[in-house]
Amino acid sequence: MKLIKRDGYRWEIEKTGAMNVPARIYSSAALIESARRQETLQQLVNVAQLPGILDAAMAMPDMHWGYGFPIGGVAAFDCDAGIISPGGVGYDINCGVRLVATNLSQKDVAGKLETLAVAIHNTIPTGVGQTGALRLTRKELEKIMQRGSPWAINQGYGQACDARYTEDGGVLEHADPSAVGARAIERGRAQLGSLGGGNHFIEIGAVDTIHDPHAAQAFGLVKDTLTIMLHSGSRGFGHQICDDFIAQMIRQPTQNIALPDRQLACAMFRSAQGQQYFNAMACAANFAWANRQVLMHRVNDVMMKVLQISPADLGARLVYDVCHNIAKTEHHEVNGSRHRACVHRKGATRAFGPGNPNLCDAYKPVGQPVLVPGDMGTASYVLAGTQTAMNETFGSTCHGAGRALSRRAAVKAAKGRRLREELENRGIHVRTRGKSTMAEEMPDAYKNVADVVAAVHGAGISRNVAKLRPLAVIKG
Repeated sequence: MKLIKRDGYRWEIEKTGAMNVPARIYSSAALIESARRQETLQQLVNVAQLPGILDAAMAMPDMHWGYGFPIGGVAAFDCDAGIISPGGVGYDINCGVRLVATNLSQKDVAGKLETLAVAIHNTIPTGVGQTGALRLTRKELEKIMQRGSPWAINQGYGQACDARYTEDGGVLEHADPSAVGARAIERGRAQLGSLGGGNHFIEIGAVDTIHDPHAAQAFGLVKDTLTIMLHSGSRGFGHQICDDFIAQMIRQPTQNIALPDRQLACAMFRSAQGQQYFNAMACAANFAWANRQVLMHRVNDVMMKVLQISPADLGARLVYDVCHNIAKTEHHEVNGSRHRACVHRKGATRAFGPGNPNLCDAYKPVGQPVLVPGDMGTASYVLAGTQTAMNETFGSTCHGAGRALSRRAAVKAAKGRRLREELENRGIHVRTRGKSTMAEEMPDAYKNVADVVAAVHGAGISRNVAKLRPLAVIKG
């Protein structure tokens, strides 16, 4: 397929054949080469063939192969004429990132980072299949499905202001527990307060570099102060919901939709099946927000106990919580017409610009915080949303570094290396569950996150605010 370079950061595959819209990639010349070598571009072309898609099928510079839709993909579908697809959201519904700023400096944890990493690892259940700290009744789980992060806050896990600094206030109001299957409910009852496996992590870091002082001040980021970053999602609860609806849409499609790939299984958004998935997905999203709220509270507790400090000394305050596996209804202008769209962001982050009414008052002047984690051996970044993103990408940008190697390839490449020792020689304390995690998640398995951030900053769909350096990492 012919990939046309529109400018230094925009590439396009023109609308041909069954495509309803073109495919557009935001990337640098260096990063686009990895996409050429994968099936990712074909996946994007396949998405462009789905009914009701608006403007273009889009991908960010961290794009890589995913189930049906590419990871790093953005696609908006008209709510009246378009579809909703579980593959366009992903299995880990509302997998997302939460950033906490503190009053501490690196000298406050000198000589204690390893102890902190061990204490957090021993306190927070991590790894695939692990159960959480809380055991829920079905009625309690239903409340979480409906109320999200505010449920956890009301139970004493955090402060009321935390919801203000969470995307959508930490709750999607259209959640309907009756749309969720019995197997998902059974899995969800045991997993609240757990981190999960794979690329999920808890990271203690420090603000290394300020690139945009005005936005950094608005976000409460101060050079050399410690931060806590959490990356987790809806665990087996969301995975089961996705699995259930993909199977249902493949076996019992309610509309005759021509699919270039069965992994794009979908339903018309307005259909009963489409609405049932939309409402069940919201339950998983709310579970994920509640999960990150509980995790944040418990990590703060560990920090205070290990360091023997008070809440005032720690000064933990939520900067923001963003999700990057979600479908939401939003209003956007496309070619001069205003549409109510179901925006799918799969491995992509919302990046609403300055003045957007969905942002809290503190962030309206500078735009939404965008959290872009690297891997356990490189930097993470805080960006800000822009008007260009609103105009071009349905208010979306990248979500991370993006994998360069599959997990199997990473394990093969890591053979013979002492990864933990390599990281500790760089001053990064790492704790993992399972022997393969270090290899699967080693820095070489990912693209260079600085290159990804440079690409979205260069394209103007988000702007660089601050760089964070890792000090201690707990991996699932």
